[in-house]
Amino acid sequence: MIAGVCVIAGQIVSHTGLPSLMTVTYGFLAGFFLSASAMVSNDYFDLEVDLVDKPHRPFPSGRVSGWEVLAIAAVLAALGLVMAALLGSTPLAFAAVILIIGLLYNWRLKESGPLGNMMVAFSVASTFLFGGISVGGLNDPLIWVFASIAFLFNLAAEISSGAMDMEGDRLRGSRSIAIVHGKEFALRVAGVLTVAIVILTFIPIGAGWLGWAYVVPVIAADLMLLLHYQRLRSSSMPDEGREEIRKMYLVMTVFILAFIIGTLL
Repeated sequence: MIAGVCVIAGQIVSHTGLPSLMTVTYGFLAGFFLSASAMVSNDYFDLEVDLVDKPHRPFPSGRVSGWEVLAIAAVLAALGLVMAALLGSTPLAFAAVILIIGLLYNWRLKESGPLGNMMVAFSVASTFLFGGISVGGLNDPLIWVFASIAFLFNLAAEISSGAMDMEGDRLRGSRSIAIVHGKEFALRVAGVLTVAIVILTFIPIGAGWLGWAYVVPVIAADLMLLLHYQRLRSSSMPDEGREEIRKMYLVMTVFILAFIIGTLL
């Protein structure tokens, strides 16, 4: 569902207002179905891991066959592409690219380290860009700032998660930054990305694109993000770090709201 909401956020920011109900509906459903398809296909390719970690789930437990999982993923993908097609040929082409990237990540590139991290980050940022494309608004620099923040945020979160999940990632043969260069190095990289996010949030203010309706919530979000990152750096147990990462994702929600409120008001 969150992917559909991100598409709507991209539509609002690019459209500088509320688009038509039909456009919002098609955009939400395209994001929802494409995201659901990626999650289902991920379950298919993660079978060996889930047999150990999550044996009670439908696929690992044998309640659902591999062909059924693939069929569900295909149907969801087709529905997402149909919704994208209703928005136009350009949204359809972009949706197809998003779908292919998701499949490549699930199939081969999940354990590739930085490349896999960037693919996840792009997939998330692409939902906002897809929203902009669906209303013909990619010429607005604000949507690019918005998508860049989403990309850097998710890249930092992926790298940080790798630093918290080193034990499991070693068993999977992952080439995460934390495994190759060490936990502290990975968290420092995430820290640089976090500072870059904060800097980016001030561009709409300096450029005069958004006013006080954006300034107040985004400054609060910046402070919360820095606080949770600092707590992540000082966490002594992986579970503590994962909890801070979850809280950082909540902060991303505040960023999204700040852009939407700033655009509408």
